[in-house]
Amino acid sequence: MSSSSRIALLLATLTAITTMVFLSLLNTLSEYELFMAFILAFVSSYIFSNALVFREIYKIDLALKRIKKKQFSKIKGNITKQPFNPLQKLRQDLFSYAPKNQDEIEELKKREIFIKEFLADISHELKTPIFAAQGFVYTLLDGAIDDENVSRRFLKKAGKSLDALVGLVEDLLTLSQMEHGQITMSMEDVNMLMITREVIDQLEEKAARKNIRIEVDPSDAKGLYVQADYDKIYRVMQNLISNAIKYTREDGKVFVSFQEGRKKIKITVKDNGRGIPSEDLGRIFERFYRVEKSRSKEKGGSGLGLAIVKQIVEAHHTKIKVVSSVDQGSEFSFKLTKSIEATPEQITEHSEVA
Repeated sequence: MSSSSRIALLLATLTAITTMVFLSLLNTLSEYELFMAFILAFVSSYIFSNALVFREIYKIDLALKRIKKKQFSKIKGNITKQPFNPLQKLRQDLFSYAPKNQDEIEELKKREIFIKEFLADISHELKTPIFAAQGFVYTLLDGAIDDENVSRRFLKKAGKSLDALVGLVEDLLTLSQMEHGQITMSMEDVNMLMITREVIDQLEEKAARKNIRIEVDPSDAKGLYVQADYDKIYRVMQNLISNAIKYTREDGKVFVSFQEGRKKIKITVKDNGRGIPSEDLGRIFERFYRVEKSRSKEKGGSGLGLAIVKQIVEAHHTKIKVVSSVDQGSEFSFKLTKSIEATPEQITEHSEVA
């Protein structure tokens, strides 16, 4: 017998005796009636105290001990409703608290792992350009500066390493500011076709080095105006198209398409490159995450591009989606709200670009 049952039995006995003594003072009841009163008082008191009070207290105490030991998975709250149970709500609240607490602990563990990985990644990313620039500078100080051709070449290499460092720091600041809502969005009517063509012009040489063809469909649309922040969406298209070129094999193709709906325009950037394994799809928008870390390092980049893309797209109240198959290529897409009507100046500007 548990301690709670023993206490309930003792309390029921004391209650029954007290009841019988009180009734006996009235001198109106027979011995049989007093005995029955004793039995009824004992049974009712025992059922109430054991089933409705002490048993609940025992379960609550057990739950608290498991919470103290962080054994949250052992706390289960399948509670049958008992309208006259005064402690049921307390136990119900306790049982609902336990899984929430477990979820919070799991989330903290994940954050701890993420912070460790982030610090390791950022240390490596910062170390690479710093050490490279440091090596070039010390080589110059050791005497190479006297040779004009060598010194100029080494200074250019040091400059490129420092440019990469500045770019990394700027990307980190941008990402941090966006995550904390410190960057405001300047919404305006934006011509998506014009932005796409400007990005392609900028990346044309990069694509040409791998003989990659970039196609846009439709190439002559007149109504591709959306509500967006011009600079931020430009950066999204720049990152997506640049990544498509980077991870597409030579003689490949990058395809940019626009699908116009009633209220939205869907923008898709597709390539026929190496593709992304299914186990990596859920993590490609994380900071510094690379599908093939060794090969990706050789290709350059801060590893923050897709994380910034995700933040910008979500700041436009939409989602970035990705579909990919290994050796088949990848497809990134998102939707933006259509502009109600483009201004005459925008139409003229669009015509000049076209």
